[in-house]
Amino acid sequence: MNRSGLSRRGFTLGALAGTAVTAACSNGVGSGGGSVIDARVDTTLGSLYRTYPSTRNLADKANGMLVMPAVTEAGLGIGGGYGQGALRINDTTVDYYSVTQISWGLQAGAQQYSHVLFFMTEQALANFRSASGWEASGQIEYVFADRGDGAAADTTTALAPVQAVVFGRAGLLLGATLNGAKYNRIIA
Repeated sequence: MNRSGLSRRGFTLGALAGTAVTAACSNGVGSGGGSVIDARVDTTLGSLYRTYPSTRNLADKANGMLVMPAVTEAGLGIGGGYGQGALRINDTTVDYYSVTQISWGLQAGAQQYSHVLFFMTEQALANFRSASGWEASGQIEYVFADRGDGAAADTTTALAPVQAVVFGRAGLLLGATLNGAKYNRIIA
């Protein structure tokens, strides 16, 4: 019996593990990563405010914003995603964070998107900052969710402690939600 030494599942798991290790390697002190992340956050916020002008009012009311300029997801049955961003309070970066996602199911492809979490209450912001690893869950209300067609967006009128905007999708992987995402403070 002639068996290949590397199965499709093994290759996928190895690729995901390699991505995580590579991403962790760029988390060094004094790497200048903070200034790169801040520049990307500034560009992302500019794009957000131009695309969805009403989000500027949301930002003015928020106690803080977590801006993730580029989250990259890929999957073939088993999938994962990673991105880095900054927590801003009063337009000042106070911490840097990474987001990691793991998913499984019927999926194939890759995509990249931006997202911003608006912490609308002081308690929501305090809970996020004090958590050793904050997980996105049902407490997030999507204000705008870009469907990938470049023009469609959904709005909600409900006020939740954490509101999210997902936008700027590019790629070929269905779905862009933050459920199952875990945020961790990093050194940049």
